[in-house]
Order: sequence, then C-alpha cells, then structure tokens
Amino acid sequence: MQVDSKRYNDLKANFSGELYFDELHRTIYATDASAYRMLPEAVALPKTVKDIKLLIRFAKNNKTTLIPRTAGTSLAGQCVGKGMVVDVSKYFNKILEFNKEEKTITIQPGVIRDELNEFLKPHGLFFGPNTSTSNRCMIGGMVGNNSSGTTSIQYGVTRDKVLTLNTILSDGSEVEFGSLLKKEFEQKISQDDLEGSIYKTLLKELSNKHVQKEIAKRFPKPNIHRRNTGYALDALIDSEIFSDSNNHINIAKLLCGSEGTLAFTTEITLKLDALPPENSVLIAAHFTSVNESLQAVVHAMKHNLYMCELMDKTILDCTKNNREQLKNRFFIEDDPEAILMLEVRHDDLKIAKQLAENVIAVLKEHNLGYAYPMLFNEDVNKAISLRKAGLGLLGNIAGDKKAVPCIEDTAVEVDDLPDYIEEFTAMMDKFGQKAVYYAHAGAGELHLRPILNLKKAEDVQLFRQITYETALLVKKNGGSFSGEHGDGIVRAEFIPIMIGEKNYQLIKKVKFTFDPDNIFNQGKIVNPFPMDKNLRYETDRIEPDIETITDFSDSQGILRAAEKCNGSGDCRKPAFAGGTMCPSYRATKNEKDTTRARANALRDVLTTSKKTNKFDSEALKQVFDLCLSCKACASECPSNVDVSALKAEFQYQYYKAHGIPFRTKLFASSNKWNKLGSKFPAITNALLNTSIVKKIIGVAVQRSIPKLHRTTFFNRYKKNKQRFEIEQNKNGELYLFIDEFTNFYDVEVGIDAISLLTNLGYKVHIINHEESGRSYISKGILDKAKAIANKNITIFKDVIDKEVPLVGIEPSAILTFRDEYLRLADDKKSALNISKHTFTIEEFIDNQITQGKISSQRFHDKAITIKIHAHCHQKALSNSSHTFNMLSLPKNYVVTIINSGCCGMAGSFGYEKEHYDLSMQIGEESLFKKLRNLNKDLTIVASGTSCRHQIKDGIDKESKHPVSILKEALL
Repeated sequence: MQVDSKRYNDLKANFSGELYFDELHRTIYATDASAYRMLPEAVALPKTVKDIKLLIRFAKNNKTTLIPRTAGTSLAGQCVGKGMVVDVSKYFNKILEFNKEEKTITIQPGVIRDELNEFLKPHGLFFGPNTSTSNRCMIGGMVGNNSSGTTSIQYGVTRDKVLTLNTILSDGSEVEFGSLLKKEFEQKISQDDLEGSIYKTLLKELSNKHVQKEIAKRFPKPNIHRRNTGYALDALIDSEIFSDSNNHINIAKLLCGSEGTLAFTTEITLKLDALPPENSVLIAAHFTSVNESLQAVVHAMKHNLYMCELMDKTILDCTKNNREQLKNRFFIEDDPEAILMLEVRHDDLKIAKQLAENVIAVLKEHNLGYAYPMLFNEDVNKAISLRKAGLGLLGNIAGDKKAVPCIEDTAVEVDDLPDYIEEFTAMMDKFGQKAVYYAHAGAGELHLRPILNLKKAEDVQLFRQITYETALLVKKNGGSFSGEHGDGIVRAEFIPIMIGEKNYQLIKKVKFTFDPDNIFNQGKIVNPFPMDKNLRYETDRIEPDIETITDFSDSQGILRAAEKCNGSGDCRKPAFAGGTMCPSYRATKNEKDTTRARANALRDVLTTSKKTNKFDSEALKQVFDLCLSCKACASECPSNVDVSALKAEFQYQYYKAHGIPFRTKLFASSNKWNKLGSKFPAITNALLNTSIVKKIIGVAVQRSIPKLHRTTFFNRYKKNKQRFEIEQNKNGELYLFIDEFTNFYDVEVGIDAISLLTNLGYKVHIINHEESGRSYISKGILDKAKAIANKNITIFKDVIDKEVPLVGIEPSAILTFRDEYLRLADDKKSALNISKHTFTIEEFIDNQITQGKISSQRFHDKAITIKIHAHCHQKALSNSSHTFNMLSLPKNYVVTIINSGCCGMAGSFGYEKEHYDLSMQIGEESLFKKLRNLNKDLTIVASGTSCRHQIKDGIDKESKHPVSILKEALL
C-alpha cells in the first residue's frame, strides 16, 4: 500500500507528538495479539488533546480512520486497521486527580493497570478488574474492551467502575460523559450540537417499549456479568430515563466496551474498591478431566471465592518448556488434565485456612478432584503468574499449528457451563479438534481455543466454521459471545446472530450518530471486516527456505522461531513489575524497541523480501540496534522468543552483504587484542582511556575502559601452580573454565575462585582451552563463534561428566555452553552432554551445600550486609537464588537480592558512543537508584564483569564477585 507522504508530512508539521509512516513502524503496528495483520497508513503518538483533535480533523478530511491503541494486546483485532494507528501509551499516561475519601481517581488512558494499583496501595485502595496482561495493559484498553479478568466474581468488570469519560467526538468537540440526573439529561437533549444529537437519538430509540423488549429478549442473560457483544444498550435501559430503575443514566457505560468506535477517550474517572482481605489461601484442585473440573466449579462457586480459574493440560504442558514458568510448577502433582485455582481470603489467616478447608470438603464430598494443595503467601503469586502466562505460553506449541483466538471469549451462566462445554467438546470432536480450555471458569467464561494452521486454506475455513457454530451454541445457552476480549474483527460478523438483526440495526444507528463519517476504528463492531481475511499469514504460501548458521531446529527454523511471538506484549512490562525484559523498551517506551516488534519485523521481512539474502534489510538493522542481547526474552517471554539469538543470526547474515564494521571487529576480537595489550598493560590502559583513542574506535568519551591486569590469569597460575594444587580431593574434582574476562581483567577473582574451591576440598583442573566466544556471539560474527564452540567441545567432551563438572566464573561466558553452543556446535551429542554438567560457580557451590559437602563452619561469623545484583544471563539461564544461598552460608551475612533489571552495559553495548546515554538511562531506571544511597559499609555483589564496571561508572561504587566475598569469609 502506497502512502501519500506529502499529506503526512503536512500533518507532521503541525503535530507536536511523533508521526511515522515509514515501512518499519507500519509493519510493527500491523499486528496486535490477534490473528490479524493490516498495514496501517501511519502511526501517531499524540502528546496533547490538540494533537488528537488534529488527527480527527485529518481523518475526516482525508476519509481515513483512526485506530486507538495502548499496549496492543487485543485478541480480536481491535488495534489492527488500514488507517492511522493512534498510540497513546507513551504520552497519555498520567494520574491527574485522586480523591481518597470519595474513592475515585482520574487518569489518562495510557496508565498501566498494575502501575495504578501500585499508586493506590498505600491508600488501601485498588482498581478491581485484573486481566492476565495487568502488568502492561492500560486502562484505556480495558475501557475499550470492558475488561474483567480473574477478579470479576468479586469486583465486577470495568464498566462497573467507570464513572466519567472525557472524550473528543468525531466533530472535534470535547465532551464529558458521566452520570446525569433526569433534569441534566433533558438539558442535554436541548443542545443543538453533536452531543445533543447523541442524547436525542438514544432517547428516541430506547424509549420505544418494543425496542426494550427486543433488547431484553435477544441480549445475553442478565446474570452473565461478562457481556461485551455489540454496544451495551441494555446498560442504558437500566436507568430512570427508560425504566423504573433508580440508576442515573451514564453514556460512559455505553462507551465502555465500544472499542474506540464511538469517540476518542482522553481522561477516565474510576470508582475504586478497598483492598481485599489481607490473607490469601489458594487451593490448586487437580482433576482427571476438564468436565470433572467444571462440575467442581458449580459447587465451589457457592462459596465466597475471590478467584476461580482453570488451566487445562495443554497449558500446563506448555509451562514445562518455559524457563520462567517451570519454577512455578512446584505445586503440580502427577499429570492432571485440569487444575482449578480457587482463592479464598480473610483478614484472619486461621479463618482463611478454614474457608479453604470448607471448599476442599465440598469437592471431596462430591468425589471431584484427586489432589488439593493449599498455597500461601508468595506461592500464591507464583501460581497466579503461571495462570497469567497462559496466553503467551500457547505460542510454545511448535510448528505452524497454533491455539487460535476466535472463540476464546464465550461466557454463559455458571450452572450452564458443564453442559455447554460438553456440547462444545462434541462439536469440536466433529471437526477433529481438541481445544484448549483455560481461564475464568467461576465467571462462566472459558478461553476456548482450537488448534489450527492459519497458513492453510482448509484451516482458515475451519476457523470460520468453528467460530460460526460456537456462536450458535452460545446463543442457544443465552450467553455472550464476547465476555471481555471484545468483538473486534473476529466476532463482529456474528453480532446479528447474538443480539438479533433489529438490535444490530439499532447499534449501527448509534454508531453513525456518534461517528457519521466512520473515522473511529472502522471495521469493528459495525460493518466489520470479514473474520477470515487480513490474517497474519498468507494462506497456502510457499514457506521460504532460510538457511542459518544457528540451529533453530527446535522451532522448525528461524522463521517459526520469530512466529512464536503471538503479540501478548509481555515485553512491554515496566521496571516496577520486576524481571528484565525488555530493557531498551523500558528506557525509550517505543514499541519499536520491544521483543514483539523485533520478532514481528523479522517475520515480515523474511516472508516478504524478494532479495536473495533476506536479512539484507535496513529496517531489521534499525529494529535490532537497541537490543542488548540480555536474553530476558528467552525466559520471561511465555513464548520463549529468544531475540538475542535472532539478532546474532541477523547480524551474521547482514554482514555477508555489507561487511563487518571496524568497531564490531575490534570488540568481537578483543581477546586477540588483549593478548597483545597484556604484554604492556600500563601503556595499553593509558592509551585506551584517552579521549582521542575512544573517539577513533567509536567509544563514548564519558565511558572508562576496563584496565588490563598487570599479568594474565594463566601466567600467574603457571607461576604459582603448586600453591593451588591439592593432592586430596575429599569433596570431588572439577574443571574451572577461565574465560577471557577473568584471564585479562578479573585475575584476582579467578585466583579467589581457585583458593576458595581448593580450601573447601576440591581438586581444580585448569587446562588450555579457547575463549568462550561471547564477544563474537554478541557482535554476530557467528562463524568465528562456531569454530570456538567446536574447539571447546572437543577439548572438554572426554573429561566432563556428572562426577567431574565444568564450572565457570563469568556468567555470560560459562553459560554459552548451556545456550549458544547447543545451537552452534557440530557435535550436538557432546555439546548436550557437557551442557548438562556445566555450572556457574554459584550453582556449583549451592549444589554442594545442598549435598552437605560445604557447611557454615568453614566460614567466620562476622556480620556483613550484602546486596546482590544478578547478571541478565544468570537470571535468564540460571537463577539468582544460587548466589543468595551461597552468600548466606556464613552465619551473620545478611543477604538481599535487589529487584533489578538489566544494568545497561551489556558487553560492548554500553561503550558504543551512540548507545552510551541509553545504557546509563537503563542503568538508572533498573539499578543505580536502588544502589546510590546505600550505606557505604554495605557490600554490593555482582557476578558479571560488565555489571561491576557499569556500577562503577554509573554511581562510583565498588562491587565484588560473590566468589571473592565467600573466599574472604574462609577461616
């Protein structure tokens, strides 16, 4: 689609926000978390209300449409369209007014749900609706979809909480919609403007008793509180204007769930709730079938539950392949077909436990379930995290068949749920389908998903057929086809079936009264796009054959590795939510810098490029530029999209077309240059830290260059070899991998490691081996990295086993044996065997502590306070708890793991002049502010050499490797 750049350049001249109409931005905004893809004309990030008015006028004059967007996690295609995407997430994200006494708050639509609740928590209040995307979804999107989530059985849905909406109408007028007294409503009707016309139309249409009866007859059963099909006309009828109700009319109820098709919202005022009772007990009831679990729901919901969530075996099995969620499976017993998460709460823990026992007793009485573990405190949050990861985890299904969102939002009455699912399962059997079942069983809503390959025309046909027949089944049960995810594109076609043709014509009238020129989110709810067109993949295409040096066979190739991203947007979670992903996005707040954007851009280029070398793309160069290769996405992304691996492969292939830049070669081959520089370390250090040399090699002048040690580790070891060798190995033996960083820079850390291990009774073998190859991997020079991997595998394959492991000091170096070597090495069998017996030194010592081979008696009892910052690769591929356990061994060491993300250095990234400012910004957001004001007597620990250097440059504080700390504690 050609874009009229002149039109958009003219618009840009008067626009204070950001406006993009380049191919890259259009590509990364062409998808959300749905099955759809439409290339927009442009992407706008408005800064002011004036900007939004300008966009509305532009859309009207140019007969285009505005597609509102916040986090872009919509499952039904609400954020996809051919007009202009208007992303309010970056600038419309402020809390405007808070009234604690009235329990209300006014915010802009880009405020994140969990961020809002972090603000409210000290005041004893919270916003109740709680989606699985709550750590990145925004209130504007929740209003657009009338979101609800896990808490709706206690706290209702977003529509229940919306008091007023400040909007801009299609004529550019600013209007506040809120609760109106009858007298105020009559005044609105008298207005001779668009707002008045809206009220007049609603009064005329909804006053008709035949219309009211038709709505009551055709809309979902009133007891179903998750109802989001079409517009909420039934919510307006339940007011004093149209019935005997005592409720005041509030048009904001209509706008809630309208998916941005009626007006553009700029401010939202919400009603808040008191925080739930303090103590939570979660019962994880295990079942041998989904149907059995649904029978249990009927009985469990007679109790005062705060959550009643289902996970089926498909979801549970996906958690086995996700590093982050694997840790959260601790409560699962045997191999259940389904688990119900049933939460009770009370301010008194004893009473909360009794309430849980009562629920379990009822399930046992009806012979439902076979295990009922009760979880408390942090374990509850871990289980909820497992459940929340459900959507993203479905991306872990290997190959082209995926769990497709189309019928995932149906809601029926709880009592109808078992029979409904029984009929649904029979229908799916007819199609040869085994669906995925998960989510909000207690609210009568299950996220049901067929497994389809939407690259194939026959499965696209099934996509429509299954959706259609499910719509008929939901209608038969008086349910809602959309409980909380909205109609969007995927369900809008079926609105006439769900609410009747007369009611559908009425919502069309409402739409075009608000928006006569159809400038707001065209193709959603009214006059929708076809549900089986504009899909993410071209049907029956010939799959491109893409050769890579990296082995992506576990994902069936690099293209499918990128396609695992389903758009769930976990990479947009902010720093307060914990974890590391995605450090560049956290700093820039640009969608371009998310894991999702990188995967989407790669997928798009690999499938559309006509070049022989499909990686020869400036758009890909741009989108990968700010990736720090932290590997957080490899574990924190539920779909395990490892962008660092994708980036390295892209760089390698791109260099084939453009050559390897000088600075890239310099950083990648630093081990070679360090060998030369180490002959004259004092001169080398002095030269490298001059401004002129930094400018020549492209390093930021503000950055200090790490200094080579006066000798190398290997030279020092050879001179003192006898001092480090012990004849007796009462605790065992190991090979210590001396990485290139330890050898040239952190020599003392290496010496501390040998001293510690030998003093603890381990025989340490040190042999000549290659560098780790980390520098080559991070710069994408993968042929060199592959050669190094092959040599190291050959060196170690006959000496490393369960009894004699390989142990390393620098996380980013030693963990290559467990990660990249498995994709690069030719001898896969040996590489896999070595990986199973390769450990960071913290992992090794922690394991030995667990086996009882190391005790606190070997260490002094001085009191020391320690704060740990874990390396990104350590968090992604290992666990910071090993460092904690190791340093907690001395009796009076008080150890805390800092809730920090990426430090921002990321190897050479933080040295590069164009990345320096971002590097320091990431460090400030994730780490510096947490360390800056710590007591000077406190000890900061960081395993990563880059992390220690960044801490020194960022806040002028020293930090130590944990090995050095523990060695100093030896008696």
